[in-house]
Amino acid sequence: MLNHLRDEGRRVLLCTVSSDSHTWNLVFLQLLLEEHGHDVTNLGSCTPDDLVVARCLSDRPDLLVISTVNGHGHADGKRLITKLRREPALRTLPVVIGGKLGIAGAADVDRAGELVEAGFDAVFAEGADLSGFNRFVSTARERRSLEGAAP
Repeated sequence: MLNHLRDEGRRVLLCTVSSDSHTWNLVFLQLLLEEHGHDVTNLGSCTPDDLVVARCLSDRPDLLVISTVNGHGHADGKRLITKLRREPALRTLPVVIGGKLGIAGAADVDRAGELVEAGFDAVFAEGADLSGFNRFVSTARERRSLEGAAP
């Protein structure tokens, strides 16, 4: 059965935003994604924007997952997605961000719309149900193929 899961798995690039030094969230997400059969490359904490862009271009993942818990996800994420979407080869790459988007508590949930407008395919604010995230991940490759990107 594990081989079947691996056949269906996605190549996932996982990172934080450049100002976020937390790693527990990355470990949790890596284990969750691997448990669901995905091949995960974890770039670690404080991931520089240029490194994320370069690795997306070189690794050609099926999905980029950005996790943040330091409260600067909105600002750093918006800057990062702008850089990613400037690259023609990355315009259809499914990109998701989740975690603590700001420091305003419940009011930060409203920032999700801004992040989607900036170019994210999905935003999962702090406390979001993991089933929605899992559904998003499971369709990442199909979504990219439908948009005309190379597999």
